[in-house]
Amino acid sequence: MRIAIDAMGGDFAPHKVIEGTVEAANEYPYQLTLVGDEKIISAELDKYDTPQPNIKICPASEVIGMKETPGKACRTKKDASIVIATKLVAENKTEAIVSAGNSGAVMAASLMYLGRLTSVRRPAIASFVPTLKGLSIILDVGANVDCKPEHLFQFAIMGNIYAQSILKKEKPRIALLSIGEEEGKGNELSLVAYELLRNSSLDFIGNIEGSEIPKGKADVIVCDGFVGNTILKFGEGLAEVIFELAKEELKSHPFRTTISGLLLKTIFQEIKKKTDYDEYGGAPLLGVNGICIIAHGKSNAKAIKNAIRVAGESIEQRINEKINSELDKYNLEKINSSVNKNA
Repeated sequence: MRIAIDAMGGDFAPHKVIEGTVEAANEYPYQLTLVGDEKIISAELDKYDTPQPNIKICPASEVIGMKETPGKACRTKKDASIVIATKLVAENKTEAIVSAGNSGAVMAASLMYLGRLTSVRRPAIASFVPTLKGLSIILDVGANVDCKPEHLFQFAIMGNIYAQSILKKEKPRIALLSIGEEEGKGNELSLVAYELLRNSSLDFIGNIEGSEIPKGKADVIVCDGFVGNTILKFGEGLAEVIFELAKEELKSHPFRTTISGLLLKTIFQEIKKKTDYDEYGGAPLLGVNGICIIAHGKSNAKAIKNAIRVAGESIEQRINEKINSELDKYNLEKINSSVNKNA
């Protein structure tokens, strides 16, 4: 399995990206290609005592910054690390790309050079969400701000395949994110999408409210990218605040902390492990003609290593072939026509 890593993307690039790549090279049987400034990458790799025969370097002289306009940057910076890494996949020199850089640029480059799978109308970013019952997947979390019902329908199918293949859930429970659990709740988009999902072969359990997501009521939660991204960022911020409040509370009661410090430390470590995005690597951009993993901009070495692992698992599970095969079973025009007639 051959994976290209954008060495220059992310808040802690290139040091933590390269560190995570070295860790992945030592742990997984992948052929890894670091893309970026050749001198900087070589100097970083030289810091490690053991040689890395399964790591190659592909030079790229430009970097797309986090605040740059994605489409324009991809068109004008032809030698940017994100662009070159994506081209390696397009040219079949690698099978996947991992980047913690400008997520908009990663999406733009993927659509520009990889294109969509033949049956996909809109790619979607799927993110792992920790719940009381294990991991769930929510999509879309940022690729599509405005969606049509058929897009949500396809998101559900792609999420279903990803949950089966990566999370090993035999029959994932699919839910539509809405403002109420009742069938008639939601806007026009969700009402029509509800009918599409109900008439499918998916294990559709109906609507789900935001408060039910962390309880693990569904394995795959479907929504548009505007809502999904908002929920994801809110969840990350809330988790950080809870940990900080707990730390402040413990500091204000030193005697209590001394008595139960070791136990509390162990508990906090376990909770952090279950809620930390470092553990889950990156979010796949599902629906493009190649494996694309978007890592968090603040990814450390551990997060990069796990993002590479997720890329390898996606290649091994032949995710894209499964998506195309499943979507080919549905005639969306016919389904839409039937739903609109009965509306």
